[in-house]
Amino acid sequence: MSVPASSEAQRITSRDNPLLKRVRQLVRDPSAYRKLGQVWLEGDHLGRALAARGLKADVAIFFESKYASSVDTCGNIASKNVVIPDALYAELTALESPSDMGFLWTLPDHPCVDAHRPTVVLDRVQDAGNVGSILRSAAAFGFEQVLALKGTASVWSGKVVRAGMGAHFGLRVIEQASVQDVSQLQVPLLVTSSHQGVWLHQAALPWPCAWVMGHEGQGVGEALFAMASQHVRIAQPGGEESLNVAAAAAICFHATAKKP
Repeated sequence: MSVPASSEAQRITSRDNPLLKRVRQLVRDPSAYRKLGQVWLEGDHLGRALAARGLKADVAIFFESKYASSVDTCGNIASKNVVIPDALYAELTALESPSDMGFLWTLPDHPCVDAHRPTVVLDRVQDAGNVGSILRSAAAFGFEQVLALKGTASVWSGKVVRAGMGAHFGLRVIEQASVQDVSQLQVPLLVTSSHQGVWLHQAALPWPCAWVMGHEGQGVGEALFAMASQHVRIAQPGGEESLNVAAAAAICFHATAKKP
């Protein structure tokens, strides 16, 4: 299928095109965004989520066969539209069932810690799905800032961004943070534990606050544990040893969420 002559989209047919090389690098290397300063957002949902925050992608890349049916609804998400042969798109995805489109977006400048914002601290949470799910819950329950300590999965990697379902765009995300960065916070620091602290459902919980979610196996590190204003644990009457960190995060965030 050819692109209509009236279309403003650029057609690219060479796999050696610099734009496609850049996207392939982002797809293959989860941390490449740190060097390139851009992320690859695959699928119309992420594009729409970006636009809903008043943000604009740099480039949208469409399957050639799908462009005509997509341009009316997704043609204004990026400053520039590109169409490529369907066969080339297979190299730009890590998904078994590729989306019809993707968006290249330049990351915002690295923010400084805002000491007074409701915050989530990720202490070496390593699974990309867990990190994305936690960010999604954080945005849903009114948290505004995320401090991802060194050792946490690459926050802007494709897997994390897809799991976050657009939550990233509404959060102040600070990567490669340190314990010293956390110490700047002027909101109460709450830490979860599987073996000590008050029961979450009985605790008097502050808002705003900062929740610390720890490593899947080791939990929260000693330094952050010692800094906490409050230690809490989640009742598990079913008898399981512990909860998945993303599930625990959602429960904790809901418990402290600012009531509408």
